[in-house]
Amino acid sequence: MNILDHFNPENVGSRIEDLETPVPLVDIGIVEHNLRKWQARSDNLGIANWPHIKTHKLVGLAKAQIELGARGITVQKLGEAEVMADAGITDMLLTFNVVGTHKLERLAALAKRINISVVADSKEVVEGLSKAGQMAGRDIPVLVECDTGAGRNGVQSPEAAVELAKFIHASKGLKYGGLMTYPGTRADADKFLARALELSKQAGLKTDVVSSGGSPDMWKDEGLAHVTEYRVGTYIYFDRSLAERGVCTYDECAVSVLATVVSRPNDQRALIDAGSKALTSDLLGLKGYGVVRDLGFAKIYNVNEEHGYLDIAGCNDKPKVGDLVRVIPNHVCPVINLFDKVVLVRGREVLGAVKVDARGKVQ
Repeated sequence: MNILDHFNPENVGSRIEDLETPVPLVDIGIVEHNLRKWQARSDNLGIANWPHIKTHKLVGLAKAQIELGARGITVQKLGEAEVMADAGITDMLLTFNVVGTHKLERLAALAKRINISVVADSKEVVEGLSKAGQMAGRDIPVLVECDTGAGRNGVQSPEAAVELAKFIHASKGLKYGGLMTYPGTRADADKFLARALELSKQAGLKTDVVSSGGSPDMWKDEGLAHVTEYRVGTYIYFDRSLAERGVCTYDECAVSVLATVVSRPNDQRALIDAGSKALTSDLLGLKGYGVVRDLGFAKIYNVNEEHGYLDIAGCNDKPKVGDLVRVIPNHVCPVINLFDKVVLVRGREVLGAVKVDARGKVQ
């Protein structure tokens, strides 16, 4: 597989030094390594890979994931699904409650042209989905979302999961598609899912799909006994938060934000042109908003909208005004959503710029 076969990059020159900043650089050599590594693990486990495209938002990378063996893609919003469907991708799981008349009409239109499964955690959501299925003229698979400890969306008990599954099964325009969770801990999720599967069997319901997910726990073996599908997103790029948790190495972080030093008031700090509008303000329990590996992991210790404050007190070779730095962000998913384009690179070779196809698709 050649990832570039899925792109038609815009020529932006051959040297990193000539790029406008700030801009995310995506090293496709590292991307391919990450994709192959996880797909091999999925295959070895016998668990279907349904990668979450909310991290990269690129049609080309979604197609590369499928080419490597992913059964389909996971999307978080209808807008993402529409972009991917327009590009010819036909198998999707939408893991966000669809609520509201207009959104249900959009879901019905999608269901007429692709295979899309959705989730629900209440009868109110299911009642809306039923209308969408009837508008589409086909039964939309609905997975029951279970709160197995993360404290987010989801039914609160295995008993409630089965009650909702029965309600889905009895609803026009829908069919019961299985169980879905984003775990708190694998052990808690496994206990919840085991009980829900036992009760659903007693109720005469066939549960073919049990979907779990999360990049932080992707290499852990425990708690997967009942899981048939796994959703990961950040694994394609990785980031500082996952490197610091030992999920990946810094060498496996495929994205860095290229920035320019625009001021160096003293020997303790430098200012770069990447602030919260380029790096986000996500901390995820870390100190600082990103690190520069080439400067001994110097931290971005503060951000304004356009300014990043780089701590250079411990740097022997202080950066000068005009120097370029590459920041590994804390949380890569929202960073990508801040840019219209990313630049594909392989090492220091610039391959070209590509549009972030599903950028801003939050509806």
